[in-house]
Amino acid sequence: MNEFPRTLKIATVWLLLGVGVFLGIRSWEHNQQQSRFQASGGVIEIRRGPDGHYHWPGSINGLDVDFLIDTGATGTAMSQAMARELGLQAVGRVQSNTAGGVVTGEVVRADVVLQGGVRVERLAITALAGLSDRPLLGMDVLGKLHWRQRDGLLTIDTGAGR
Repeated sequence: MNEFPRTLKIATVWLLLGVGVFLGIRSWEHNQQQSRFQASGGVIEIRRGPDGHYHWPGSINGLDVDFLIDTGATGTAMSQAMARELGLQAVGRVQSNTAGGVVTGEVVRADVVLQGGVRVERLAITALAGLSDRPLLGMDVLGKLHWRQRDGLLTIDTGAGR
């Protein structure tokens, strides 16, 4: 009976331990995300993340994304790279005032679906070069919802439970 060489056994054990740790961390991250986002009876509660921001899971034209809620942003924005990845065509150009100064971008249209039942079809989104892969959800969407922020909890009443 041939046995595996000792170094192969050790390497296999370390590989399995690494996979176990990786899966454990991914599970913990998923549980943390789930505990930060709750939706029930037309009320959505989002707890502030460890980075100090509110994150709202959703999708843009079917692509799963994690929106960063930006109450200081007039409109919703995404990176130009993401707009290209989604095959979105520019319908105009725009200059935006950002924390980093004035930047030029493109206006694209896309369907946005947010967990908890919020949906906006053909939303005008500003696509900017240099923006991170995490799109910003601005007041063009939030301003149409009833929301309040208190003690690290963002509560949104979608009216779906009425």
